[in-house]
Amino acid sequence: MAKLIISRNGQVEQQIQLSKERMTLGRHPRNDIVLQHPAVSGEHGAIVTILDDSFLEDLHSTNGTFVNGHRIGKHFLQHQDVIKMAKFELQFIADGIRPLAAAQPVLAEIAILNGNNAGKHVALTKPQTTLGRTGVQVVVIHRYPDFYTVTHTEGEAAPLLNGVALDPQTAERLSDGDVIDLSGTQMAFRIA
Repeated sequence: MAKLIISRNGQVEQQIQLSKERMTLGRHPRNDIVLQHPAVSGEHGAIVTILDDSFLEDLHSTNGTFVNGHRIGKHFLQHQDVIKMAKFELQFIADGIRPLAAAQPVLAEIAILNGNNAGKHVALTKPQTTLGRTGVQVVVIHRYPDFYTVTHTEGEAAPLLNGVALDPQTAERLSDGDVIDLSGTQMAFRIA
């Protein structure tokens, strides 16, 4: 993950990994990166990292934030950019490794392939999504942070997953492109 090398008067004081999606910089102790100097504002700036990209934003500081000698409001950080806040010099080092906090949960949907509802899509955003007809055939799709499962919960006849009957009450992990057959209605599981 990217990091900042913080110097004052030519002496390196600390190295900080940008380990969170949003990290604040300033004089106040509640900041993620504390820069003790009277010319640094209480909340001076923030660095937001999304995937491989980091952005520096000045939080309306009194004395401003400078990158490579230019005062900025918001700036897309590049490898070896030099940030100046009061007497502090912060060198941005990018290494292309994403911070964990930036990892997004897997999002998926069900696309109905045949029947009266063909072409419709159901977003799988809830922890559990129930599909089917009560008393006939029902499955529950469970959403976890990085995968989904399907479980046959109701009905005599087993629904099919890629042409194979689901065991009742056994959760099967879903993969992108899997086809669920519920009483003849076919639905594709797709990762968004």
